[in-house]
Amino acid sequence: MNTTPQHLLGAGLCALALCLPAHAEVSATEAARLKSELTPLGAERAGNKDGSIPAWTGGYTTPLPGFKNGGRRGDPFASEKPLYSITAANLAQHAAKLTEGTQALLKKYPQTYRVDVYKTHRTAAAPQWVYDNTLKNATSATLDGEVVKGAYGGIPFPIPKNGKEVMANHELHWRGEAWQTDFRGYLGTASGQKVLSVQGIGDFQMPYYAPGQADAFNGEYWLIRLLNSGPPVRAGEALVGRQHLDQDKSGAWVYLTGQRRVRKLPNACCDTPTPATSGVASFDEVDVFGGRADRFDWQIVGKQEMLIPYNSNRLHTPTKDSDVLMDNHLNPDHVRWELHRVWVIEAKLKPGQRHQAPRGRYYVDEDTWVAVLADRWDAKGQLWKTVWSHPVVMPDLPATTPQQQWGFNDLISGAWYASGVVNERPQHYKIMPRRAESHFTPDALAAEGLR
Repeated sequence: MNTTPQHLLGAGLCALALCLPAHAEVSATEAARLKSELTPLGAERAGNKDGSIPAWTGGYTTPLPGFKNGGRRGDPFASEKPLYSITAANLAQHAAKLTEGTQALLKKYPQTYRVDVYKTHRTAAAPQWVYDNTLKNATSATLDGEVVKGAYGGIPFPIPKNGKEVMANHELHWRGEAWQTDFRGYLGTASGQKVLSVQGIGDFQMPYYAPGQADAFNGEYWLIRLLNSGPPVRAGEALVGRQHLDQDKSGAWVYLTGQRRVRKLPNACCDTPTPATSGVASFDEVDVFGGRADRFDWQIVGKQEMLIPYNSNRLHTPTKDSDVLMDNHLNPDHVRWELHRVWVIEAKLKPGQRHQAPRGRYYVDEDTWVAVLADRWDAKGQLWKTVWSHPVVMPDLPATTPQQQWGFNDLISGAWYASGVVNERPQHYKIMPRRAESHFTPDALAAEGLR
């Protein structure tokens, strides 16, 4: 880890925060900063000293002309050109602002991989009621062990005191209340093959963000229902997941076409392979990190200025999947990188716990609380995987969020995975009315089994 002054921005404050108890909420006086020097979601409102990161002025909330809900999403910055590009040849000049995983990709694929850096736009936005709830959460939210309590409808810890609170913010970041996506997922092999692992319609719902429903909220914050239409061997399979703030109460079920039965997954968490990716990614790699966090100790390293994928609408604009999928990684022509401030969080496996990746480092965007990048080390201490997501500008919501566009590169085997590929799909993120919770149950899967 580099320790330049820029990289340790705020490290002294973070070190002090680590000494505070995990359940400490902030005072009303401190929370009032969300109306002054901090954004309503807790980021630094001001830009950086040299202006390469601008001030936040409200985010991006104007839909592109002609956009229709659920349609193909355009790029509001399509006319912009890269400020500069980073390759293996000039890596040393820019390494201080790149994660170890990104540096490893530049070294592993020097002829094809590069980082195109564009002007930074702070597009993050949310509805006013999310801002209002975030302000309330700042003085009421607590962590009871690993369980978030006293929070609803906004970022739980906009002024975080420890690493667990930052990761809770990521898990509960604003991405809408109910939506539907039509996407594909691909496994890339070390030899350059791209294998379709899933094609399906995903229904998602966040009861945590149901306006005016705080009294009815029972702790289930994330509901998913995925119906596969491809590849042919997996057509008709389906999955339902229900995530609870108390992860012991979470569950996932899968409909297996060969058995014509719905089965509860015995351990739908952590490093268990997820069926939605044909088993090539683990449950806690979905969206860079997801699910229960109690196997790790989480520490804030500091807040740093880093180059990260951001405002990634250009990744959606090609009309062929093959245009964005190269042999070993995403096509750099369609990946936009920007300079942003991120929280850097170190995860180390607790004594007595087991995990294939006992150490990880996560980079959480200050504006959205999205974990945009992560690096994971294996039991031998080797840098194993770099995990990534691509936040997309959605002014119609409004939000800047990956909308299931995430993946990883295995730096040892050369395999990689890309989820949320929508280039050949007619529907992208479609805002939906709230569904009955019975839609997200194993009984609903059993009733609609296709074959």
